[in-house]
Amino acid sequence: MKPMITRILALLVLLTLLGPAVADERFPASASLSPEAQAYLNRVKTGALENRVDVNDPKMMATLRKALGGMFLRSAKKIDPDVYTTEQDLGGIKGYWINSPVPDKPGKVILYFHGGGYILGSAQENLGSGIRISWASNIPVLSIEFRLAPEHPFPAGLEDSLQAYRWLLDNGYKGKDIAIYGDSSGGGQVLAIALAVRDRGWEPPSSVVAISPLTDITGQGDTRITLKDVDPVLRTASSDRYRHYAGDASLTNPLVSPLYGDYTNFPPLLIQVGTREVLLSDAVRLAQVARKADVEVELDVWDGMWHGWHDSPGVREAEQACEAVADFVVAHFDSAM
Repeated sequence: MKPMITRILALLVLLTLLGPAVADERFPASASLSPEAQAYLNRVKTGALENRVDVNDPKMMATLRKALGGMFLRSAKKIDPDVYTTEQDLGGIKGYWINSPVPDKPGKVILYFHGGGYILGSAQENLGSGIRISWASNIPVLSIEFRLAPEHPFPAGLEDSLQAYRWLLDNGYKGKDIAIYGDSSGGGQVLAIALAVRDRGWEPPSSVVAISPLTDITGQGDTRITLKDVDPVLRTASSDRYRHYAGDASLTNPLVSPLYGDYTNFPPLLIQVGTREVLLSDAVRLAQVARKADVEVELDVWDGMWHGWHDSPGVREAEQACEAVADFVVAHFDSAM
């Protein structure tokens, strides 16, 4: 395909991802939401789009990644116009410190693993929630870069993530000094990281936070069907695109679909999800599985919120949700001292 045509198609996909400024009248925003949240929901249009992304077209993926990265960075700068990152070599894996206030608890760190369906996203650009959580907790957030599919299928991204965690343990941090969080596929990633850390006998993190987590890439769950036309961001959450991440692994491998894991001796877990998400079932089912294993689980469901709302500039519920994450993380840092 010619480069110009590829760029045009990728940008059209991006525009579809963002949604046109036309409300879907079937699903009006509730008056119970903040005016900013209502405005967001009333200007986006729902609809399936996964099949428009040609994951196997390298040029399209490069264009889409660049365009989405720029969009996320612009969004982060609306939250903090002075946002910047400082690169950190984590034994061959790149991490980026997000600028934050002077820490209240020196020696603590929050590791962040971005979303993007395991095929999109960037540690340097998906910064919105990290800014807010760092502000609210006064603890540094370190955003981790990991390899993406389809170029690098499972377990490449997970191994990179574990390398970053191992580097911290080898450089003065104890498990009790580390919290990990992620959103969307990053929410699934942190669950897999914590399961792998436990199975390798490493010191576990003090807490795990999964925001709008993708926990089951087989595509099961009631809200994958009932909310497929309601979620204004993720839309259908088709399982097809995630097969590129799984590679040769089983779709029910617990490190690919963490819903199928054994949560015995898992760290304290906060799950946040909105009622307009196709992944609501992923979150609810995860909470049920973890509770059966006697994990300390907090399932925090937000009325009217969409997939990954934490990054949305000017939305009161985004700020409040990030404050709740900070409170959870800080409480478990304190209890582990």
